[in-house]
Amino acid sequence: MTRRGQPLAENPSHDGFFGIMTAAHELKAPTALMRQLALELRAQCVDAHERRLLDQMILTSERSLRLTSNLTKTARLEHGLFELEPVNAQQICEEVAHELTPLYAANDRQIVVKTRRTSPLVVANRELLRRVLMSFGDNALHYGASDAPVIFNIDRLADRVNIGLRDKGPILPHRAQRAKQTVLTGR
Repeated sequence: MTRRGQPLAENPSHDGFFGIMTAAHELKAPTALMRQLALELRAQCVDAHERRLLDQMILTSERSLRLTSNLTKTARLEHGLFELEPVNAQQICEEVAHELTPLYAANDRQIVVKTRRTSPLVVANRELLRRVLMSFGDNALHYGASDAPVIFNIDRLADRVNIGLRDKGPILPHRAQRAKQTVLTGR
């Protein structure tokens, strides 16, 4: 029984779903308030250094809002309930890089998309792929080497398309990479 006398769900993942949704919802309001207050302070600020700090606060709060929004959207997805469609991989990478450019610039970093002559189509859920790539970009900003640009690249292989993000950050040791490959491919 719950605190309100309601029976617990039979499915434990159902309880986890509502826990994630509740936590994400509770994080949104204070984060949105911090963003709004930073915007108001920035409008009144004259000092360039303070404006730069406020810009970073605004961009960080927007990132936090985006992550909580992604969390709620991802929690709603159940296996097989999202629509697959042909998606231009290059275009999605460019959209993500464009959206992350102000955040990278505020941290004196650069994010780019390696250009291709032809842009391969992939069969994917557009929004889910975009959120995954956005998450990769967010992680690369914080964990990648600060002196190198972060680069999205799209490679067409024989029977698939690889979308990668190179951030020159710390890499997995060879044994860990091999173990990960074994888990992912079964080989």
